Amino acid sequence: MEKNVEIDNKAIGQRIRVEREKLGLSRGEFAEIIELSDYYVGQLERGERQMSLPVLVKIASCLHVSLDYLIWGKNTYDAYYIRDAYNMYDAFDSNKDAELNELINKCSPKELELVKKLIKTVLPYVGKN
Repeated sequence: MEKNVEIDNKAIGQRIRVEREKLGLSRGEFAEIIELSDYYVGQLERGERQMSLPVLVKIASCLHVSLDYLIWGKNTYDAYYIRDAYNMYDAFDSNKDAELNELINKCSPKELELVKKLIKTVLPYVGKN
């Protein structure tokens, strides 16, 4: 017996918008990064259009979320699996953390805000190639 599964485009669009905003990206900036039109991204975020699988993968990759999360609103596997797929465990090496902590501890509150904004701006481009 086949089970019909209904895809909720509005919920997917809402999750895309929330994750985009978490990164501090405007719709236009996000559209430019994923190489889609601002108008089309707006339609996706409002749930007016259903996207192709390649577009969904591009969006999930840019937002650093899983396809499961975008489609169903939850991950069906451990979130560390995604990090491991991109060799991110190496990034949490204690020697590297110490260097990063040392740099961050030298920052003023205003500089820390700038660093956070910079990370949010650069993050969607990581692993794009």
